[in-house]
Amino acid sequence: MSSVAVLTQESFAEHRSGLAQQQVKVAALNSEEENDPPTYKDAFPPLPEKAACLETAQEPAGAWSKIRPIKASVITQVFHVPLEERKYKDMNQFGEGEQAKICLDIMQKTGAHLELSLAKDQGLSIMVSGKLEAVMKARKEIVARLQTQASATVAIPKEHHRFVIGKNGEKLQDLELKTATKIQIPRPDDPSNQIKITGTKEGIEKARHEILLISAEQDKRAVERLDVDKVYHPFIAGPFNKLVSEIMQETGTRINIPPPSVNKTEIVFTGEKEQLAQAVARIKKIYEEKKKKTTTIAVEVKKSQHKYVIGPKGNSLQEILEKTGVSVEIPPTDSSSETVILRGEPEKLGQALTEVYAKANSFTVSSVSAPSWLHRFIIGKKGQNLAKITQQMPKVHIEFTEGEDKITLEGPTEDVNVAQEQIEVMVKDLINRMDYVEINVDHKFHRHLIGKNGANINRIKDQYKVSVRIPPDNEKSNLIRIEGDPQGVHQAKKELLELASRMENERTKDLIIEQRFHRTIIGQKGERIREIRDKFPEVIINFPDPAHKSDIVQLRGPKNEVEKCTKYMQKMVADLVENSFSISVPIFKQFHKNIIGKGGANIKKIREESNTKIDLPAENSNSETIIITGKRANCEAARHRILSIQKELADITEVEVSIPSKLHNSLIGAKGRFIRSIMEECGGVHIHFPTEGSGSDTVTIRGPAQDVEKAKKQLLHLAEEKQTKSYTVDLRAKPEYHKFLIGKGGGNIRKVRDNTGARIIFPTSEDKDQELITIMGTEGAVKEAQKELEALIKNLDNVVEDSMVVDPKHHRHFVIRRGQVLREIADEYGGVMVSFPRSGTQSDKVALKGAKDCVEAAKKRILEIIEDLEAQVTIECTIPQKFHRSIMGPKGSRIQQITRDYGVQIKFPDREENPAPATEPAMQENGEESGEGKETKEADPTSPKKCDIIIISGRRERCEAAKEALQALVPVTTEVEVPFDLHRYIIGQKGSGIRKMMDEFEVSWVLSPSLPWISEILLLGASDPNCVTVTGLPDNVEEAIDHILNLEEEYLADVVDNEAMQVYMKPSAHEESKAPSKGFVVRDAPWAAGNNEKAPDMSSSEDFPSFGAQVAPKTLPWGPKR
Repeated sequence: MSSVAVLTQESFAEHRSGLAQQQVKVAALNSEEENDPPTYKDAFPPLPEKAACLETAQEPAGAWSKIRPIKASVITQVFHVPLEERKYKDMNQFGEGEQAKICLDIMQKTGAHLELSLAKDQGLSIMVSGKLEAVMKARKEIVARLQTQASATVAIPKEHHRFVIGKNGEKLQDLELKTATKIQIPRPDDPSNQIKITGTKEGIEKARHEILLISAEQDKRAVERLDVDKVYHPFIAGPFNKLVSEIMQETGTRINIPPPSVNKTEIVFTGEKEQLAQAVARIKKIYEEKKKKTTTIAVEVKKSQHKYVIGPKGNSLQEILEKTGVSVEIPPTDSSSETVILRGEPEKLGQALTEVYAKANSFTVSSVSAPSWLHRFIIGKKGQNLAKITQQMPKVHIEFTEGEDKITLEGPTEDVNVAQEQIEVMVKDLINRMDYVEINVDHKFHRHLIGKNGANINRIKDQYKVSVRIPPDNEKSNLIRIEGDPQGVHQAKKELLELASRMENERTKDLIIEQRFHRTIIGQKGERIREIRDKFPEVIINFPDPAHKSDIVQLRGPKNEVEKCTKYMQKMVADLVENSFSISVPIFKQFHKNIIGKGGANIKKIREESNTKIDLPAENSNSETIIITGKRANCEAARHRILSIQKELADITEVEVSIPSKLHNSLIGAKGRFIRSIMEECGGVHIHFPTEGSGSDTVTIRGPAQDVEKAKKQLLHLAEEKQTKSYTVDLRAKPEYHKFLIGKGGGNIRKVRDNTGARIIFPTSEDKDQELITIMGTEGAVKEAQKELEALIKNLDNVVEDSMVVDPKHHRHFVIRRGQVLREIADEYGGVMVSFPRSGTQSDKVALKGAKDCVEAAKKRILEIIEDLEAQVTIECTIPQKFHRSIMGPKGSRIQQITRDYGVQIKFPDREENPAPATEPAMQENGEESGEGKETKEADPTSPKKCDIIIISGRRERCEAAKEALQALVPVTTEVEVPFDLHRYIIGQKGSGIRKMMDEFEVSWVLSPSLPWISEILLLGASDPNCVTVTGLPDNVEEAIDHILNLEEEYLADVVDNEAMQVYMKPSAHEESKAPSKGFVVRDAPWAAGNNEKAPDMSSSEDFPSFGAQVAPKTLPWGPKR
């Protein structure tokens, strides 16, 4: 072995990346020339030994000593939860279920990392890693959510509770975090002194101990209350609270004297018992002494001067108390009294009185005459002028009142006089060099004078050094005020009047543009109107407020420019009108999906070829109308294509009827009421009238042949009546009577129509007047129908009370689901009220109240329901559990539809969480079958599982029909051969392709499980790698397979094309084998020194281990591990 160690440059670069740059001396290898290589020790400095470090602490231990140790910010703690305290014990498999979900949630909330392990005693060990704060939060969450919670109470005096809570609740939060408990302290208004602690036993003990420690600390302190008359509080507090502060400092007692604004006489002392007693004694002494020695005098001081006696923050009162020892009592501000009371020793009252009058008269109020328009110049920009005065005399208060020609000054007499002189000089100077003028300009021109973003007015202000006040729009004032230098004011006035004059000569034109086009003309972000304004910069274009529903767009500017802009905008509107022709095509709802086509192919093709916008109603909408927008000819072409699709799919006929156009409006009725009633009566046919003003008499009726014929007869009959002697009468009836008047399936109202020949129209849910019933026809027929209906309505208004007997066992059916059945009866039978006896009573009497006919009909309906209930049977429908979700449909929609259609109740079984595979053999232990195995063996393999049985309740024939409907929803499974290479193409990027197909065709797919990166969307079980399994309803499966076969054809066609192209591709050049790298060279290796040490084996996985590889232990050639 050579004495030079060779490593690749890459591995050496990795090895030395952590070392200081200057420590490493790199020797580059060159095939032509070799420099002196570095020594082994230089390239690979040895790690320092512990002993060596201790002996030679003062010397650096090689290059490694240069690396600064980094203190870890991440800590790790382990928490143990004993078996008896575990909240989740019964788990099929460790690491699953609720416990795992909670751990994930804790990690997301706190940012800490959790690792769970199960000890031999079935206790839970949780290792938590993260920052200290995150670990503490995680610990609290673990205790609260994974450990069973105990609770205990601890009683401490009520007054100690606030010390447990601490300032802003910080102490309580800290205590809860430390002990991982929840501590509940009673509210201040709750007399209880019990503190409740919830958490683990260990945590509760810790928290209880801490709370008792806090209470014990407070027990050393005492609290005492002393009642002292409010008037003596100033003497006890002393001037500026000096006396009470002194007592507090000397005795170490806290003394709380209520402030003057609080009407309390009680002084509270808190502190050590002995020291507190001293403080109380001293206060009592002062109180008794003052009670004996002080007397009072009352003087009258003007109310306006009281604030001067009090002074800022009560300082003047404190000064009097400090100088004379006399307390001054001022009446409250809301009192009208002017009497001030002085309390103190008799010999000092005279001095105090002098002080009070001095303070009262030390301030004065004065005023300076100054025109109100000058006020803002006196104040100056940002108050600069006024600041000069107030800085010199801070005690002077200067007040400007808007609209008044005076300035009020208030403060010390001398200061007020000085300030007054300065302001008078300032006013005189301003009057001499300032002027103002007012001009009248129509307020509609004001915004044009201001200009865009104030451009015009700001230019005038800056140019002439004036101030211009233009009143706001809401004032509707024409007066503009200009203030400033007389010459500047004159020039600004001249320019503004010129601008106003020019605007008065400008042209204003109102352009009528339908409001629906306004947004389009303006553009999404105003880009289109900006383009127009750039084209015509002198024209101002104003659009109306959308809330005003106005069509008028105002153009203002020079006459020629306004005309050009008008023509430009009219052309733009003409283009918009041409492209916004709209036509409504009624298409039966069941054919909408055929018009859309697979993946929207049909509708997309029609849109592109006809160059129109086609809007279909939402799936959950009841509307059947498709809206086509675009140019008229294009819309007609698109309409023709859509109708032809419908005609191909169903027996739809179209008939044209000629009815004079003058009758069209009366046949349609207000908001389409009359025509809608014919359409509904004739099975939902579509009747299309020509657009108003077209002059056409042709009315088109479209729908199933039989219904079209019926609608045609009714329409012609109605037109004939309208043309000859049409007569209309309006009746009113409560909306709740309408359903009863119409009758089940329209039976009652049809009878009246057949008897009289009149047409009766009831309001729809969209009509505002819900009571209005319209009768149309010949005068005789209408009057006869009116008579019959009025008689029916009169009977309905005749309210009666009745009762019937219903077996109590059936009561629940009527009142469950918040009385849904009773609500349906009330809706159907004129709002009749049905009252069942309260639950718990044994009565079988049911009370009914309402119109006589309605009550009788409701009784009959209740008896029918009871008959149904007594004839009710329960049958079982066995469908494997794996299909239940598919049968239910999105949000249970399919099942809800079946229950409505067949009038039955359907109950699905509880889901079996871990169903055992049917083919799994019984487990054996020691050659014998286990208990479970025996049971499995004995069970009848043909009997259905409980989780597969769906229960259907109702009448037998309905239950059977519902069962058939359920079985028809069971999905089928079909296999199709698709080359394995194509599977990636089907799945798409991140599974987008397969998800799209699953949503579009409502099927599930099973592909080969050989691609681990798409495991989240695969259902395992396909043994053939080319096999694709499709599961769903038969029609959907068929469509899905067609789609996937189309994809296969496209893919194979691309493959053939690529192969054909390969012939013309240049073949790749032969890659020359590269010579092996000489690597990195070092000298003076330890094994080259002639000792017994061997060089490392480059092929050995022990000497040069790879990451993650298992290494067999063997003697190390480089000596013992350090």
